[in-house]
Amino acid sequence: MFTLLVVIIVLAFIFDYINGFHDAANSIATIVSTKVLTPFQAVVWAAFFNFAAFFISKYIFKEFGIGNTVAKWVNAEFITLEVLLAGILAAIIWNLVTWWFGIPSSSSHTLMGGFVGAALAHAGGLSDKGVDVINYVKVVPTFLFIFFAPLIGMFIAFVITILIVHLCKRSNPYKAENWFKKLQLVSSAAFSIGHGGNDAQKVMGIIGAAIIFYEKSAHGVILDFNSFVAAYPWVPFTSFLCIGLGTMSGGWKIVKTMGTKITKVTPLEGVAAETAGAITLFMTEHFKIPVSTTHTITGAIIGVGATKRLSAVRWGVTINLLWAWIITIPISAIIAAIVYFLLKLFV
Repeated sequence: MFTLLVVIIVLAFIFDYINGFHDAANSIATIVSTKVLTPFQAVVWAAFFNFAAFFISKYIFKEFGIGNTVAKWVNAEFITLEVLLAGILAAIIWNLVTWWFGIPSSSSHTLMGGFVGAALAHAGGLSDKGVDVINYVKVVPTFLFIFFAPLIGMFIAFVITILIVHLCKRSNPYKAENWFKKLQLVSSAAFSIGHGGNDAQKVMGIIGAAIIFYEKSAHGVILDFNSFVAAYPWVPFTSFLCIGLGTMSGGWKIVKTMGTKITKVTPLEGVAAETAGAITLFMTEHFKIPVSTTHTITGAIIGVGATKRLSAVRWGVTINLLWAWIITIPISAIIAAIVYFLLKLFV
């Protein structure tokens, strides 16, 4: 059992790293597309603030609420190490597939689909027993924010862009652009903090669920999530470190999609999009709702583009992204169920 636990923890950190380079585009796409920083400078900048989010979550928010939510997506009696292993493997597979094809899908919903799909396979499917597998109080808000997070990001970005344009309409265009290039460093840092605070905690949730199960099964020790964090402080630290290292690896195919294919982004618009994304992520972290940073920044970029005219947004690309978001949970769940049944043959 201990060996299986170690495998889950290692794979969870690998997923965290993959999440970092898969989602690097979220933090740096606009700042690269506006040529404020080179791609290398941008990933270092984003990675630093991804890791800095650890200290903000720990000492300002004073909890890791998103990790607690993730650990409780599935009711405790249906959580086993095999379920968690199948879920994390499925999430890694789908993240790599979407990264390879340059699709900015959600690591959050990949993880949720994998976790829930493996648990349902363990319970025997959607029978009366299977329905009770899912902790709907935790899962439903996460699912709804597939749609709410980009809409909130879009609305905030739209409002911020209109306000900035109105306030700066008499400014010297050259000076204003230089100011917004500098401000993009701040807005990109803020979004990277939100990204780290949101996404690193998801891995913490999976590892927490695994350790809580192990401690109860192997030693009879009952831990809640906060007790787990206190007893294993290296888990949150390493989770934030891994996502920062992953971000430094970049995800250039998705950078191209996010930075250029949805709408053309200027420094002013980059500031508006990143600020709107950061506000959305801080708000959802406050309410302990795991959201997709991919969905959030995509919505914000669309909101910025829509201030010019609706035709400025390349809706064909956007609709393709929406389809990718919708299919992520069911495909991840199916992959996880298959992986679970395969694992049961050998584990």
